Order: sequence, then C-alpha cells, then structure tokens
Amino acid sequence: MALEIRQQLKMSQQLVMTPQLQQAIKLLQLSRLELVDLVRQELEENPILEETSDQALDEEDGLPEGERSDDSIGEELPVQDSIPEVSGESEGLADIDWQSYLEGYSIGGTTADNYEEDEDRPSYESLLTKGTSLAEHLLWQLGLSRIHPRDCHIATELIGNIDEDGYLKVPLEEISEAVSANVNDVERILNLVQKFDPAGVGARSLQECLLIQVRQLDMQDSLVEIMLRDHIDSIEARRFNVIAKELEIAVDDVLAAIRFISTLDPHPGRAYGQEDVHYVLPDIFVHRIGDEYVVTLNDEGLPNLRINSFYRSALSGGKAVDSKTGEYIQEKMRGAVWLIKSIHQRQRTIYKVTKSIVKFQKDFFDRGIDYLMPLVLRDVAEDIEMHESTISRVTTNKYVQTPQGLYELKYFFNSSINTTGGDSIASESVKSRIKEIVAEENPKKPFSDQKIVELLEKKGISIARRTVTKYREMIGIRSSSERKCLF
Repeated sequence: MALEIRQQLKMSQQLVMTPQLQQAIKLLQLSRLELVDLVRQELEENPILEETSDQALDEEDGLPEGERSDDSIGEELPVQDSIPEVSGESEGLADIDWQSYLEGYSIGGTTADNYEEDEDRPSYESLLTKGTSLAEHLLWQLGLSRIHPRDCHIATELIGNIDEDGYLKVPLEEISEAVSANVNDVERILNLVQKFDPAGVGARSLQECLLIQVRQLDMQDSLVEIMLRDHIDSIEARRFNVIAKELEIAVDDVLAAIRFISTLDPHPGRAYGQEDVHYVLPDIFVHRIGDEYVVTLNDEGLPNLRINSFYRSALSGGKAVDSKTGEYIQEKMRGAVWLIKSIHQRQRTIYKVTKSIVKFQKDFFDRGIDYLMPLVLRDVAEDIEMHESTISRVTTNKYVQTPQGLYELKYFFNSSINTTGGDSIASESVKSRIKEIVAEENPKKPFSDQKIVELLEKKGISIARRTVTKYREMIGIRSSSERKCLF
C-alpha cells in the first residue's frame, strides 16, 4: 500500500473557552472568602482597578434597584429577564465604548486610613496570635533533654514525621536510612520521644498509644494493660463476655476496665493541632416580612471596585501616552471591566437562584425541616432559564441566612422519598426524623436499622433498611451495637 501526502479541508465546531469566560465561571463557584481574596489579588496586580470608600454607588456601579432588599419573593424583577447566562458567544470587549462606560465611574480614592499617626497604630504583637504546634512542643522538650547530639538528630527526624494526631506513620527503616543510623538506635530514641508530653505521642498504632498512656500512669501488669495488650480485638468488637471468660474474671471487672480505657486519649496530638478555622459568611439573606420573604444580597466586606482616575484620564485622551503604554492600558482595562461585570453577574445569579429556592421551599421557611420538599437542579434551572451546571456552580460553597438558620444553598436540593400516602418527602427530612428517633431511644436498648424502618413506616415514610443504614452513616450515627451503653 503506497503512502502519500494529501491536503484536506475539514470544518468542525468546538467550544473555545476564552480567558474572560474562564474567569466568569471561576467566579461563580468561588466562596465568599475566596472571592474577597481574588479581588485583593487583582487590586495588587491590575493598576487600573482601585477600591473606593464611597458607599453611595450609582446604579451602574452596583446592582439594579430591583434587587434591593425592598423586593419580596412575589415580585418579578424586570431587569432579571435581560441578564444572560455566562457564555462566550458575544463578549464584544473590542467594541466597548470605553468613554461612555467610564463616565459611570467617578474619581474615587482608596480607603482612608483610620490612624493619622504611626504612634496610634496598635502593634502587630497585640493583634497576631499563634498557638504552639505539636512539633514545637516536642522540640522544646527535646531541647531540655540531655542527650548526645547524634541522638538529638535522630529524635528531630522522628518528631518531624509525627502527624497532627500524634502518631508516627513512617517505618523505622525509612528513618534509619534518612539519618544513617541503626534501626535499634532509632527505636531506642523513639522510646525516649514516647515519654514526652502529651502521653501517647509517637505511637505507631492505637494499641501502642493507649499502652503508653497506661504505663505512664504506673499501671503495668494491671487488668487494663493486660486487656489492651492481649485482647484489643475483643475490645474493639465489644466482646466483653469473651474477655471475662478468657481471663476468668467477672464481667463487671471487665466493664470497669473498659470504663477507664474510655477516658484515655486516642488522639494525643490534637490538643496542639493547627487546623485552619473556616468561617462561614452568608452570601445572601432571606428575611420574613409579614407573609412574604425578602431576599437581600450581602455586600458587606466585598470591595467596591472602580477605575483608577489616572488611567481613566489617559484612556480618554487627557494625557499623552505612547502606543505600547496605550496597549497596556487597554489590556488591563479589559480585564478590569470584565472582572467588575463578572462580579455583578455572579451576585445577580446568586440572587435569582435564591429567589427560586425560596419559591420552591416556602413550606420549609414557614414550618421547618420536616416540610422540606424534594428539589433537583433541573427545577431551578428551568425556572430561571439557566443551565444545570450554572446552578451547580452557584450553589457550591454559598450560604444563605434564613429564619430557620444558616444553610448552604445545596442543602435545599434533595432526592424524594415516597410516603404511604402517595406523596414524596425530601431525603433531608428523613435524616432529621432518623436523628429524632435515635435521640429518643433507650441507650441500653438502641433501635436497630430494621426497627427504625418500622418506626418511620408508622409516620408514613416508606423506606428500605439499606437506605436507613446509608442515611445513618451519612449523618454520623453509629450502628446499634456501637451505640449500646453497657455502663
């Protein structure tokens, strides 16, 4: 078969994600705190943008008046119908009339500093706090120990491989290779580290962690140590009768030892954890006024972006600039304008989605979680004429403050569970019913999953046992054998 080179024309369609479209989609799925961080970064990188301290923004700089807090859920916003979904078809950035667009932005300066003199500023030491990490606490104790520098190097390597829970997950062989030492020497230094505070630190398993704590309490050869050393599997399986039979002691003695073991700390390092605290700020509020609900965007904390007056003057012809400078200003101007428009569109979309959710879930806002209705993304997407993927991005990491509490927007989307009356109920409502049933059970005789199915059946909810098991695990409720309280 002969090979030859040919030229062929082929037409095809493909979606091209412009940088502006990618930015708009990214803004939709950012949380409130992430959006603030992104805006701060843009303020640093784009000289065209600046933050204004003026709170009285004109109509083009802020959201339309139709989206203010005086609109109830029963009213339609004329401006909302003209808001297109994020797409890359008609961006028209090259055809923007910059002169008329910039006329809507007044000359605004940056936020004024509240402190007139440097002496009035509080010191950073009085504002910043930092807790002691587990590694710092262990290294501090190591510095107080009188050991050979070679052993100190091994101990430092061991401490560096202890995780936030206080466990050593790296094999001793890898530690010995890293420090070029014998495994026996590494294990000897590990025994020294395991004597540090907190008790149980440096353990390689839960069993070793609990045994270290028991031995530091001078309880060697006690019933507690024997049970932890030789019957850890039976303890985990709660086979207390088997332990009593093998040790030839009374079950009450085993329960007394179990009661003491339950006071030990399985995660000794968490007291020095440096986990980041994730604060949740509502993106939108739902207030009840009379018989109607008012949806209000939370603009507090979001910087008010405007065009820098210097570059505004340069672009409008007030200042002479060369061609390269003009191209640079044009490029940054396009990015600044698109960022402002994308933020406004993000806020409008959140507003529309929330209003639609309130319309579908009005019974929940009136009467509570038991009246949460089944809802899918398609319902809201069809209601506001947007794509399901857009609704999914908007409801991710977005929170709404309601009269019933603070919820993520995704919370209102639930699958349906059939009832004996032929109606349907939201899965979140079923989970709430399961929580109530477990909270009211006898701790010594907890309900099995089958029993929960029967109790739900009496309340008109038809559900399979495996579904109850799935929901129970999702809300963090243990099985009946694990919930059973023996003492």
